[in-house]
Amino acid sequence: MSNIMKYKGYWAEISYSDEDECFCGQIEGLKNDLILFEGNTVKELKKDFKDAINHYLQACKDTNSLPEKQCKGSLNVRLGTELHTKAKIKSMEKHISINELIKDAVTAYLKTN
Repeated sequence: MSNIMKYKGYWAEISYSDEDECFCGQIEGLKNDLILFEGNTVKELKKDFKDAINHYLQACKDTNSLPEKQCKGSLNVRLGTELHTKAKIKSMEKHISINELIKDAVTAYLKTN
C-alpha cells in the first residue's frame, strides 16, 4: 500500500486531517512554490491533485517561468566519518568516484526493494 500519488512527474505523500476531516497533500521538495490539494474522497483527492499540478504548470507557462523540479539530481548525504572513509577507500579500489559508488549502491538497493 502506498500513500504516494504521482502525476506529470510530480508526487506527494497523502495524509488525513482529522481536524478538517479530509485527505490532503502537498507536493514535496519544492523550495519556492507551494502546491496543496485535498479531497473528502479518494476521487476528489485525485482530481484536486491533478488540477493543482495542471494549474501550477499553466501558471508557470503564463509567466514564462520554469516549473520547479522536486529532485535536481544532486544531494548532500551525511554518512558519518567511518562509513565515508570506507566508501572512499572502496571507490579508490574500484577506480571510480565516490559519487559513482554511491549511485551504484542506491541503484542496486532500489532493484532489490
